[in-house]
Amino acid sequence: MGRAFQNRKESMAKTSDQKAKVYSKYGREIYVCAKSGGVDPNGNLALRSMIDRAKKDQVPSHVIDKALDKAKGGGGEDFDTARYEGYGPGSTMVIVDCLSDNPNRTFGDVRSCFNKVKAKIGTQGSVSHMFDHSAIFSFSGDEEESLEALMMADVDVTDIENEEGKITVFAPHTDYGKAKSALTDAFEGIEFDVDEIQFVPQNMTQIDGETAEQFERFLDLLNDLDDVQNVYHNAEY
Repeated sequence: MGRAFQNRKESMAKTSDQKAKVYSKYGREIYVCAKSGGVDPNGNLALRSMIDRAKKDQVPSHVIDKALDKAKGGGGEDFDTARYEGYGPGSTMVIVDCLSDNPNRTFGDVRSCFNKVKAKIGTQGSVSHMFDHSAIFSFSGDEEESLEALMMADVDVTDIENEEGKITVFAPHTDYGKAKSALTDAFEGIEFDVDEIQFVPQNMTQIDGETAEQFERFLDLLNDLDDVQNVYHNAEY
């Protein structure tokens, strides 16, 4: 799989307004995760990982606590997941994951981003078959020990990389819980640099010049939408 998963650029919080957007996206995702799987991070592995990731991205504790309190209350917004696929500038392939309380509005907003850069939004499944939906873990450790622990836990490892002691493991997204538990049990005090479920492109599309600039604008437009949580693509530039 190579290091293709790194092609997704995170939204960098350069201004207070951008920070607020990042906090809002984390708050919404933590709320949905807690509401669906329980508010106790010890019993909800996905929630615990989400909170850990939020802390790494310097999301304040009060934002996290507010999302958990809202989930405890049982009321609040009713968010649903929505996924849109299509072709971006330069025939790149793009997947947009959203959390929305108004799917019609979200679809219109995402389609508008495609239209502004003369890109084409597609139907469900139009490009996702060209991506692997993978659980990805990156950490400092030993490759053989890592692989043994994962195999013992019956994890279907699709790829493992070792770059100067930095191990990166790829597994099907359905094996996320098993893989994380196996690694956590095998290596006491393990700290994950990457602990995510992502869409990893099977092939990259090289773009440059004006096309690359147009693609950057496209990503900015999508990331400015409150409902957009993650954008995955196969652009390389």
